[in-house]
Amino acid sequence: MRILLIDTCGATGSVAMAEGESAPAVVASARLPGRTASERLVPAIRELMAESGAGLGALDAVAVVHGPGSFTGVRVGLSAAKGLCEAAGVGLVAISRLAVLAEMARAPSGARVRAVLDAGRGEFYCGEYVDGGCAGEALLTREEVIAAVRGGAAGDVVVACEAGVAQALAELSPQLVDEPVAEDALTLALQRVREGAFDDVGAIDANYVRRTDAEIFAKAQGVAVVPRDESGAPAR
Repeated sequence: MRILLIDTCGATGSVAMAEGESAPAVVASARLPGRTASERLVPAIRELMAESGAGLGALDAVAVVHGPGSFTGVRVGLSAAKGLCEAAGVGLVAISRLAVLAEMARAPSGARVRAVLDAGRGEFYCGEYVDGGCAGEALLTREEVIAAVRGGAAGDVVVACEAGVAQALAELSPQLVDEPVAEDALTLALQRVREGAFDDVGAIDANYVRRTDAEIFAKAQGVAVVPRDESGAPAR
């Protein structure tokens, strides 16, 4: 099995190639310094595939971290992944960056993990996960993140990869981990590939985690905002 992994959501982009049958592992990887994904991504993928000795036709799947994150970076990575899947005729797996961050947390089985990323303007992207399953992702203020964690079960784990986020939420004692890179999505990608849970290449879009119009209106009126999952239903 060969899986190409792409992540251009953060300050530094990255690509990786995983190979193997029973337990695929990363055999090659590359970093895209600064915000150079738009210029460096395709050449880096070409170099990576040459390094691993695998042509485009040898891929079994392409996994891309499709946000939230840098608007341009997310679009560049997702567009490249879609193009490769169309050209090679292989499946696409789109993975939330919050899910990857939650996977990196040192959390016991059954614990609720709240992965938090900086969304700018005093807001945060917040994803809620239990054993890899998503209970919801939302755009929240600092106060809403704190209220959500304190209103949850004891033992909830908060994880961040940005020092500013960890400092802003210091009272929640968040774990501070390294910024996710492409290879950190391998475990989640493998699970999806083995289940045959591929995304529709034509329909899948970037994961921006925005507020709905109703939530924006409610916030402006001072009404409590209810976090919602990707389907629009209230998050548990």
